[in-house]
Amino acid sequence: MNAVPVPVAPPARPEPGGAPGPAVRRATAADTRRLTSLVRNSRAYRGRYAAMVSGYTVGPGYVETHEVFLAEDAAGRVLGFYALVLSPPELDLMFVSDAAQGLGVGRLLAGHMVERARAAGLDHVRVVSHPPAEGFYTSVGARRTGTVRAVPSSVPWDRPELRFDLSPVPAGSGGAP
Repeated sequence: MNAVPVPVAPPARPEPGGAPGPAVRRATAADTRRLTSLVRNSRAYRGRYAAMVSGYTVGPGYVETHEVFLAEDAAGRVLGFYALVLSPPELDLMFVSDAAQGLGVGRLLAGHMVERARAAGLDHVRVVSHPPAEGFYTSVGARRTGTVRAVPSSVPWDRPELRFDLSPVPAGSGGAP
């Protein structure tokens, strides 16, 4: 299979008033309460999807074991985060706060994840997506590869399976395709 270059995301839009856009940094154990809150309070998981995150916890061991990065604004508010598992390569979590939806934070995080995956020597990253998020993932370079069937005791709905095919970035390109 030929890898298709995945573009690096443009920076997120500056905040109102011209303040700099969000910064991405490695999450620490001190961030886990805020990450857990972001997951549990996400509008994307209301209604039929609520059971999926109702007791979910992002714990200190998780952020120490995996590549967990967050985007925060100049005031230190968490706008979103992702968790990349290196073996086997999978984007395990990606959440953007309800208040930051539509501001480019998801694209910023997806681009950062792709760069981290490349730096780790990965040639692809699997994503098992929340069904409403499939369009987002395809818009940032993932392609649909299949469907993960429902497991009624834990996830009672089918989920799209996608994949970021990562190609090496040509020297001197600065990450642009």
